[in-house]
Amino acid sequence: MKAAPASLDASPTARPTTPAAALARLMEGNDRWVSGALQHPDRDPNRRQFVAQEQKPFAAILSCIDSRVPPELLFDTGLGDLYVMRTGGEAIDPVVTGSAEYGPMTSGTPLIMVLGHQRCGAVKAAHESLRDGKPLPGNLQAIVKALQPAYEQAAKQGGADPVETMARAQAKLTATDLRSNQDLAPLVGKGALAVVGAYYSLDTGKVEVLTGAPS
Repeated sequence: MKAAPASLDASPTARPTTPAAALARLMEGNDRWVSGALQHPDRDPNRRQFVAQEQKPFAAILSCIDSRVPPELLFDTGLGDLYVMRTGGEAIDPVVTGSAEYGPMTSGTPLIMVLGHQRCGAVKAAHESLRDGKPLPGNLQAIVKALQPAYEQAAKQGGADPVETMARAQAKLTATDLRSNQDLAPLVGKGALAVVGAYYSLDTGKVEVLTGAPS
């Protein structure tokens, strides 16, 4: 995993260099995904050769392991465009946090998005475990522990569907944690990085920005 020098900016598709431009690129791609007007950018042999030696993605996405939520597809992106991390319910630990930090701290990636989603199985399982006081087997319990703050926030907030409330809370809380950590906070403070919490609808294919959108 090697970061690229500044010369890689001269890519066939110009790389967004600001948080606002990076978010706009993602949302434009999501609009194409929703409408079916996909461009499939950065996926041809020329692009493969262009990024074969070095990379400089314009965004990092932390999403769920859910098979229905592949970031490269739902943002209509290609090779070398995104750093992608996927964990159950966007649960984080020091390794995941370090992975999220990699792009911004080594190659100037201007955007991190934490992407929760509708009908998240990991969130549902964690919610039921915490509600009923029944730990999950094996290392699944580590996911439950990581999602407990979102469960507690959702319980306070209330609402008709506590699992969906918890899924949204998890995306927002994780984005806040990353935005305020000691290594990323200085980049956020000077406007070089935005950390966005977002939510994906399985029904519509649309991504909704929940928190942290750059101005």
